[in-house]
Amino acid sequence: MDYQKEYQKWCENLEFDEETRKELQEIKEDEKEIEDRFYKELEFGTAGLRGIIGAGTNRMNRYTVGKATQGLANYILEQGTEKKGVVISYDSRKMSKEFSMQTALIFCANGIKAYLFENLRPVPELSFAVRELKATAGVMITASHNPPKYNGYKVYWDDGAQIVSPRDKDIIAKVRAIQNFSEIKQITKEEAIQKGLLTIIGTEMDDKYLNVLKNSVLNPQIVKEQGKTLKVVYTPLHGTGNTIAKRLLNEIGLENVYVVPEQSEPDGDFPTVDYPNPEDPKAFKLALELAKKVEADVVLATDPDADRLGIFAKDAKTGEYMTYTGNMSALLIAEYRISQMKEKGILPENGMLITTIVSSNLAKAIAKHYNLDCPEVLTGFKNIGAVMKKAEENHDKTYVFGYEESYGCLIGDYARDKDGIAAVMALCEAACYYQAQGKTLWDAMNDIYEKYGYYKEAQPSIVREGAEGAQEIKDMMTKMRNTNIEKVGDYKVLTFKDVEKGIVKNMKTGEITKTGLPQSNVLYYELEDDAWCCIRPSGTEPKIKLYMGVKGKTNEEANQKLENLKEAMLKIVQ
Repeated sequence: MDYQKEYQKWCENLEFDEETRKELQEIKEDEKEIEDRFYKELEFGTAGLRGIIGAGTNRMNRYTVGKATQGLANYILEQGTEKKGVVISYDSRKMSKEFSMQTALIFCANGIKAYLFENLRPVPELSFAVRELKATAGVMITASHNPPKYNGYKVYWDDGAQIVSPRDKDIIAKVRAIQNFSEIKQITKEEAIQKGLLTIIGTEMDDKYLNVLKNSVLNPQIVKEQGKTLKVVYTPLHGTGNTIAKRLLNEIGLENVYVVPEQSEPDGDFPTVDYPNPEDPKAFKLALELAKKVEADVVLATDPDADRLGIFAKDAKTGEYMTYTGNMSALLIAEYRISQMKEKGILPENGMLITTIVSSNLAKAIAKHYNLDCPEVLTGFKNIGAVMKKAEENHDKTYVFGYEESYGCLIGDYARDKDGIAAVMALCEAACYYQAQGKTLWDAMNDIYEKYGYYKEAQPSIVREGAEGAQEIKDMMTKMRNTNIEKVGDYKVLTFKDVEKGIVKNMKTGEITKTGLPQSNVLYYELEDDAWCCIRPSGTEPKIKLYMGVKGKTNEEANQKLENLKEAMLKIVQ
């Protein structure tokens, strides 16, 4: 794309409003800023469309949102499913409400029924609503856990999962086929309602969604008994979570739920955090202060669209609040729920625990112990959703649990995306269960390590921003792909997997086999002693991501092994 030519078009063409043109005129002397805004168009990555809010083809604005929506509308019309409608929700970010209404009205202008939530709601409830209303698609306006300057646009299909290949590519083709923004169809809200094309969804959907979650509690009596004394601090980090989370916890029997007051209300500036990511311990500052004040047992945080959950739990022996990685919290839920299902005789014989290739090998150990299948998919919960859909169609496997290391899991088949609200509930249920046995959640985590081994993981990233950074990331991946790496630190490489080329190379024999995974820019190294590492460029942020894991006999040994592996891997990549 000729970024200067595109910049001039946006500055001069009356197709763009005065405010947009004025914003662009203000950067006319900033060549680097112009390049970053116009060197490409936003594309669907692992989580849909995502970018910085502002004017430009590489930004989130009413033109790029409009183009994406019109392209999706054209695709739906081609499929002939417009009467089924599209469900739309949004989070607390800047412009989310405006983008959601714009999206709904563009669908309506194309004769496609739109179901728009009356106010902000979490991602998992949108996924649930798509299935509940038997809609053809869903759209969530959110940039998940990104910094405040970002917003995004997640697209879901009729199964409630985010779109996967080849559908995502087909939709992108429809978006790219739109040459002029004048092709985006318009209708007023009043006209859309009058024609019966716009329906506003209220609290009735909350009730249905929460009833499904409440019915998935495995030990309701224990929760009611222990819920009288268990103390929970929760923060939605200025996002959607508290629209329903506290209500859910109260309704299952938790009487001592403290929501961080400074972070309870939706706010797109996220004024109390650097960025609203429950993966970042710094986001827990206010929650931990409140936890110490009220002597809480568990501290929980969800991101703005409430699909991710972060957790601290109190270690009764030291009084300290211990942090959990996404692998730890999800697999604590998995071990609790699967063990209880087995004990109650309701664990399916053909059950599966779905994980991703960059998640902990502890998932495989748990699955093996309970005789569950453990399919591995690429990063992105949409790929877990695709396995769920296939099993549903084939009637050959039963979904039990699915998760990815990026702080997201799903405890049932009522939705097809990460569910931070259900994870909050499940962790609180587990905390009640273990409290009844005189244990904390931290005790339970250590019991898991003693049972299966000390699995530890890390995910360092290398950030490279702008067009120049994008090329550096590309060059790093090319270098790694073309280098025959036989050893990473102290570990021999057993197999090398190039997912983009679809090959697995046995490093000892040289034998080449197929990955069986969809094509993706991912490199994976299986190492000896149950260790592994993996690299891929982020689909939504300007960084290259490194993932790695080890297994030790003790906590100390595992931590040391992990530190050594991280150091070795960073040295190889850079």
